Amino acid sequence: MIRKFLHFLTSRLVVTALLIAAQAVLLFMIILKMSNYFIYFYAFCILLSLFLLVYLVNNDGSPSLKIPWIILMLILPILGGIAYVCFGRTPVRKEEKARMDELVQRGLKAAAKLDDAGECLKQEAPQFAGQSHYIEWANQRKPYTNTECVYLPLGEVMFERLCEELKKARHFIFMEYFIVEEGTMWNTILEILQEKVKAGVEVRMMYDDLGCIMTLPDHYDQKLEAMGIKTVVFNRFTAHLTVSHNNRDHRKITVIDGNVGFNGGINLADEYINAYAKHGHWKDSAVMLKGEGVVNLTMMFLEAWNFYRNEDPDFSRYLPESKIRPGCGYVQSYTDIPLDHEMTGETVYMNILNQAQDYVWMTSPYLIIDHELLTALMMAAKRGVDVRLITPHIPDKWYVHLITQSTYPSLVQAGVKIYEYTPGFIHAKTFVSDDQVGVVGTINLDYRSLVHHYECATWMLRTQAVSQLHDDFLATQAVSQPITLADCRQFQPLLKRWIVNVIKLFAPLM
Repeated sequence: MIRKFLHFLTSRLVVTALLIAAQAVLLFMIILKMSNYFIYFYAFCILLSLFLLVYLVNNDGSPSLKIPWIILMLILPILGGIAYVCFGRTPVRKEEKARMDELVQRGLKAAAKLDDAGECLKQEAPQFAGQSHYIEWANQRKPYTNTECVYLPLGEVMFERLCEELKKARHFIFMEYFIVEEGTMWNTILEILQEKVKAGVEVRMMYDDLGCIMTLPDHYDQKLEAMGIKTVVFNRFTAHLTVSHNNRDHRKITVIDGNVGFNGGINLADEYINAYAKHGHWKDSAVMLKGEGVVNLTMMFLEAWNFYRNEDPDFSRYLPESKIRPGCGYVQSYTDIPLDHEMTGETVYMNILNQAQDYVWMTSPYLIIDHELLTALMMAAKRGVDVRLITPHIPDKWYVHLITQSTYPSLVQAGVKIYEYTPGFIHAKTFVSDDQVGVVGTINLDYRSLVHHYECATWMLRTQAVSQLHDDFLATQAVSQPITLADCRQFQPLLKRWIVNVIKLFAPLM
């Protein structure tokens, strides 16, 4: 026990966090030192806060993201403006934005060699063409048909199918994940990847540094490179006091030979396949694509990869080999990144809620949303749409679950049916509506996913996976407990509810 504690104290996470804390203390001491020139310093801070207040009021951003900063500046005019300058803005340097735009254009040029299904979608399902058009406008990702689309309802199922498809790889394997942890799941996959490298298959791996900081040893990328696996560590966690650490790669993507793709909420760690019970039974999901619909996942990976290692002047050699696959319907994978300031993930969800005629059923591990999305959920229920939401009964973060539960009363009163997954923790991020539309991906109903992280999801129209998603939701609901207004009051007594509501007000800053 003592050895584990000492190992934790000397881990890169703790050491880096302490160095960042030291910088924060130094900054605070500088501010205190400035108090010797209090009149000038105070005047500067007041003017800065006033300038930023005017800027925020006239900014086109979401009110839910602006109001907490406005309140902070009004309460603490001296520190509020400085805090916003240091931590309030997503740092998007022009050269980074320009480089990503160029990579997106490189992907568009490659994908142009495939015929998208946009015109067919407009003719066959005009009521859904607007959603597809929005994704293409915001994300430069076209819809495709000729794609077999299979919903995978559990991590164990996805793991089995993933291993099967990895073993079939002949040309290349791309993998991009938020969390990778040594254990049964990852070690099994790694053995397959090593065999494929020896067989001449190109293997690339990208993982998020902060997501893996406690699950992988230091310099693990060097170990993978020594095995012949090309590796990129996304946004290394360094000892610098910067808000850029907030922007994590939360995506989960595997692409095999351009013909097979996996996307969903499942990371490469043992709790996701219930190899052990971390928070009761872990319920997660993914979707497997085969055919032309994989191209968007391929381009997403190549764009992120070449942002760090610019080694692919032409993406077209990674396109799928064959055009025709069994299956019907339309598939459109998309990403949501903080570089473009477009809340693509939230808008796709809101469009589904606003267009639904019969039902919208959702699963999400968290429920920390802005007023716009909360209103869309309530208005859909109020106009007679059957709106259901399944959240965890056993949380992974108790304080996040408190905020999630604090949102229940407004939704329940509006007619939204809420269930908690009794067997344990539900990590799946899914939407299904009207037996027509489904979304499976990495985008949670919280500010981290909707605003700060690099995310991705797959929008599906009239595919086999939509009906499978519908059936799985009902099966999950059957083992979940419904939440009533009486339950909501029991969760959070009056004093606790007041405290949580204050915390929730500043949730966008967390």
